[in-house]
Amino acid sequence: MKKILNAAKFLSFSSLAAIILSSCFGGGAPNSTSPGSISTATGMEYNAEGGFQVNPYQGQPEGPNLVFIEGGRTVLGSFEEDIIHSRDNVERAVTVASFYMDETEVANIHWLEYEYFIKADSDEVYWRNNLPDTTVWTKDLAYNDPYVAHYYRYPGFRFFPVVGINWRQAVNYCRWRTEVVNFKLADDAGYYDDVLAADDAFAGAESAAPSLTKPPLESGIILPNYRLPTEAEWEYAAQALIGTQWLDETQTHRRLYPWDGHALRNPYGKSMGFFLANFKRGRGDYAGIAGKLNDGAMIPTYIYSYPPNDFGLYNMAGNVNEWVQDVYRPLSFQDMEDMNPVRRDGFLDEESGYDAQWNFIGNESPYTEEEAAAAGISPKEYNADNPPMKRMRVYKGGSWQDVAYWLSPGTRRAIFEDSTTSTIGFRCAMIRAGTNY
Repeated sequence: MKKILNAAKFLSFSSLAAIILSSCFGGGAPNSTSPGSISTATGMEYNAEGGFQVNPYQGQPEGPNLVFIEGGRTVLGSFEEDIIHSRDNVERAVTVASFYMDETEVANIHWLEYEYFIKADSDEVYWRNNLPDTTVWTKDLAYNDPYVAHYYRYPGFRFFPVVGINWRQAVNYCRWRTEVVNFKLADDAGYYDDVLAADDAFAGAESAAPSLTKPPLESGIILPNYRLPTEAEWEYAAQALIGTQWLDETQTHRRLYPWDGHALRNPYGKSMGFFLANFKRGRGDYAGIAGKLNDGAMIPTYIYSYPPNDFGLYNMAGNVNEWVQDVYRPLSFQDMEDMNPVRRDGFLDEESGYDAQWNFIGNESPYTEEEAAAAGISPKEYNADNPPMKRMRVYKGGSWQDVAYWLSPGTRRAIFEDSTTSTIGFRCAMIRAGTNY
């Protein structure tokens, strides 16, 4: 009988505790969007005067142009025959966490907007260092001269992918975009005083209005940083194998390209027979013949051209190649983690004797030893936009000037990070914060 009475007391106490918790948390256990009004660790009230503040949170805000990419296990690596015998992207299983990616490549109009604001807010050196290199169109044996003046600035090319952008410039753009988008989100949420916001010469630059501080991360108002995707993220997003699911954790097939099948033409509907990407079909054939152009583009084309893949991403094959974060290493497939892999630097495979190039004018340091000592810097030090060492960076996806081999997501190439071409652009990515997948 005593045990029964004790059990009844325990049940009563448990019921009372459940009622209290239910009243605090609105039913069920607390979570990020419904943390309740009382701390489950201390019993202290949240948001009391002078107490710990817990801001409202309804999930990560949606950033402009971003598409959600649900993560998971996949097999990275080249599914195409290794015709150049590089063996630098051998198949291996990895897990990629969920993230966001731009549904399109960054376009000329986006970079013109960037140029407008940095010209107003930054010094002339920074502005000029972040202009696209329009001379990438110049060829000694081709008349591409009109594109030098027109491709970037003429209104008809507004929504064509920006090219002539090096890796460092792309990183700078990601930083700027983070500031601008987060300023807009904070302003919309009423974080900034309207008068101060109206006086800001550059929406997003804290330097333009020092009194405007960015909301803290725990406010839940702002987004994580825009950045370049890692090579693993880019390849995973290009595969878009979410479209090959069958039953539980079963994929019916892999993909040679970001679409089904081994062909480059659309096999369905009214678009049957049309090419699915902007690429070079063969020697001298960039777009087909007049009256029946095959891919319809002799140079980069509209960023919304061609059907998107199963994640909703446009032009993950062809149009322009795209920069990714990774430093190039031929053995990345074996010198990487199998969870969110990336190669940031020369770890395990140093640059010495491999890909390092010291970026000095005339191959000499810009400082004498005396000047460096007086300034307290290394004789080899440069500013942040022109660091002394440049690395080989990976780019993916194939372009308008590439044959179909390079359209396969597993193929990879690399070029020095300060290089520019008419075939490389980029798109941004962002982590999916606050989830465990």
